Amino acid sequence: MADTLTFKQKLLGLQDNLYNFACQLTSNRDAAQDLVQDTTLKVLDNEAKYVDNVNFKGWVFTIMRNIFINNYRRQVRSATVLDTTEDLYHLNISQESGLTTPEGSFAAKEISVAINTFSEDYKVPFTMYIAGYKYSEIAEKMNLPLGTVKSRIFFARKRLQGMLKDYR
Repeated sequence: MADTLTFKQKLLGLQDNLYNFACQLTSNRDAAQDLVQDTTLKVLDNEAKYVDNVNFKGWVFTIMRNIFINNYRRQVRSATVLDTTEDLYHLNISQESGLTTPEGSFAAKEISVAINTFSEDYKVPFTMYIAGYKYSEIAEKMNLPLGTVKSRIFFARKRLQGMLKDYR
């Protein structure tokens, strides 16, 4: 019983330090308070796993860091949009893409027209690459050697640069 009491006292003594660390990680006071609460609960749930000769503060901060990383990865996964259209029409374009201006919309249309002039051998791997696929994923999906995929994307990029040299 005394060990549990000192464990909880140590944890309560770290609350201010945990909050400061959480603020550094999240840059948001509300999120920092949530992170401190999640960490405190996790530490209390795992009290039996703590070994006395281990640095308590380091152990608790590691738990907080891991919770933050796991939450961040979960948010990134849930925010990822996959383009399942056959011709990869809906590319994941950021809000700051410049498409809100008439010039940006015109440039995007010109790029799409230029890409559509490519043969399928170059257009498909290039649009997949733009959509965020890795070279190895493209090679696997298209049943092509990795080097072939890389060279097709390279030549498609060079051709596109040549076609759109007026935009530089």
